[in-house]
Amino acid sequence: MNENIDKNALNIPIERSIQAELLLLLGQKASHGYELIQRLNDADFKSGEADTATVYRNLRRMDKDGLINSHWEVGESGPGRRLYQLTPQGVESLKIWVQYISQQKAKLEIFLQAYSQYEESLFNEENGVHKP
Repeated sequence: MNENIDKNALNIPIERSIQAELLLLLGQKASHGYELIQRLNDADFKSGEADTATVYRNLRRMDKDGLINSHWEVGESGPGRRLYQLTPQGVESLKIWVQYISQQKAKLEIFLQAYSQYEESLFNEENGVHKP
């Protein structure tokens, strides 16, 4: 991991996780916007349908921030389409996202473990079981 990455960047609002999802999909394969939305909707890590406006807004922001780059491709039939691809800076951002998501997963696992212990204590209390 690059030591120059700001550790405060790990305080990312989870509602921006679409950025992580887009970075991962573009890391797997450069895509046009429509194809990217389809891939996002088909991804097992996404719940619900991707909002088209949100996807394009995030793509524009990520392009402006240097995480991805894009260029127009003109096909033999139909209008030109923008092709999006991941940049080296985007790869680094994806690594930060992975760290952040891993930290959130660990915190959720601790919460679930604490809840399980709580639930067990309630069960024991209701059934008159006393644990030393």
